[in-house]
Amino acid sequence: MKPSKNWAVFTHPSTLKLAKFVETLLEPVTCGETLKKIELGLHEALVNAVIHGNMSDPNKVIRVRRILTPNWIVWQIQDEGLGILKNKRVSSLPLEIDVNSGRGIYLIHKCFDDVRWSRKGNRLQLSIKR
Repeated sequence: MKPSKNWAVFTHPSTLKLAKFVETLLEPVTCGETLKKIELGLHEALVNAVIHGNMSDPNKVIRVRRILTPNWIVWQIQDEGLGILKNKRVSSLPLEIDVNSGRGIYLIHKCFDDVRWSRKGNRLQLSIKR
């Protein structure tokens, strides 16, 4: 779908080949310093959607709605999974430094000005102030 002036919806297969997709989602971000931070956060959120949400099922998709307002850029990332439990949505580093996972949600919170979950937990809204 072609982006409209204020919002656009994008879909991507549930794979980790995300570089071009992230690049497309970042088109409205013009500040170079902000761009790298947001790129990291978006990539982490999409990886979580593929691996944890869609269980790496290539038959599922990730849907992203990008909303542009005068003051905010918002990305709503939705997977086809069952959702993440409320107690797992915590923005803290794991206690054990050498664990293989657990840093993603912490990184996402550090990269965006506002982070919100849907009630079900399979849609994540990430926002930055313009």
